[in-house]
Amino acid sequence: MDNNVIVVENLKKSYKKADKNAVDGVSFQVKKGELFAFLGPNGAGKTTTISILTTTLAKTSGKVFINKMELDKNQSAIRSKIGIIFQNPSLDPNLTGEENIRFHSVLYGLYSFSPMYRFMSEDYKKKVANLAKLVGLETDIFQPTKKYSGGMKRKLEIIRSMMHSPEILFLDEPTVGLDPESRRNLWEYLEGIRKETGVTMFLTTHYLDEAEDAEHICIINKGKLVADGTPDEIKSSVTGEFIIMKTVPEKMKELQTEIERTGVRYEEENNLFKLYISGGEQAQDIIRNIKVKLTFLDMKRITLEDAYLKIIKEELLT
Repeated sequence: MDNNVIVVENLKKSYKKADKNAVDGVSFQVKKGELFAFLGPNGAGKTTTISILTTTLAKTSGKVFINKMELDKNQSAIRSKIGIIFQNPSLDPNLTGEENIRFHSVLYGLYSFSPMYRFMSEDYKKKVANLAKLVGLETDIFQPTKKYSGGMKRKLEIIRSMMHSPEILFLDEPTVGLDPESRRNLWEYLEGIRKETGVTMFLTTHYLDEAEDAEHICIINKGKLVADGTPDEIKSSVTGEFIIMKTVPEKMKELQTEIERTGVRYEEENNLFKLYISGGEQAQDIIRNIKVKLTFLDMKRITLEDAYLKIIKEELLT
């Protein structure tokens, strides 16, 4: 297993009366300290896989190792090594931020309970203060949670999930419902925590730009892995660059004919032609052979979202 903190081998999960496995022979590995993105459409098997890895759902077959411990034999020990930030906040709005953290810490057996913050141990106070400062909640940690914004609630969940110093942090749609500025700020705090602690982060998200910085990506669809690699490898597997071109409406058919003569793979979207190419040299050759006067021309590198949508679309057709 070397430097891997998560190893999944031929994982399967079936439900009664279902004609197909929810997870069907999935295998992957996650290295220590990396940001790993697990992507897929709704119903693909993503949530089922995460539920198994976090010990909240039993698998049907296959092997799972978390921090070199076999899942079937070490569930309690594994739970002590992982933290989870759920898609929907699981905070008590009637408690302050610090009280939410305190009760969570006591339930984890980290500290003895005290009804008053001032009677908690110095170690507890120091840890809360350090994490609150790291995520920018130091001035609000003693405020009622019901007064928190969505972004503040996510920050509080980060603190709560890090109190027992987990080695793996599962982030299940951590920025859902947040505005763009809050999303960006939250990711700055998460990256700060990863650099500060070396924690491994296992991310699921529908915001594909959040996965662009991942070291490793797996895409699941219909219960099976359909892509596996770095963001650049995922993008290059689809074709890494494309040209967008357009002409006046009455010349679109003529432009399409000229594009077809080049032999390059293309798509038509919203009265634009998207031509998939292998690089700048091919782009020059194609443009040189287009005689129709263009009203728009641009060359772009494919994004992870472009690649993801193409992979999923192709899988749906199979």
